[in-house]
Amino acid sequence: MGHPSRLMMLEAMESREICVCDLKDLVGSDFSTVSKHLTILKSAGLVTDRKQGLQVFYSLRIPCLLKFLCCIDDVLAIEAASEEHAP
Repeated sequence: MGHPSRLMMLEAMESREICVCDLKDLVGSDFSTVSKHLTILKSAGLVTDRKQGLQVFYSLRIPCLLKFLCCIDDVLAIEAASEEHAP
């Protein structure tokens, strides 16, 4: 998840499954690069795929993933704010 393109792809999958061609357009990369990102996400167990004809659709394997990431963001923001106010 440590790459901005992978985060964009995960966010796009939050509410629906999405075709690789749409992910390519979303991140502005070629199919090869998008495929590499998706392979990493799939290997990590974060996404699943479904083939339909020549198209491949991806969706989140863990639907609560983005809520979890938001929670981490909130914790980090609180910690950063407390460090700013520390003596």
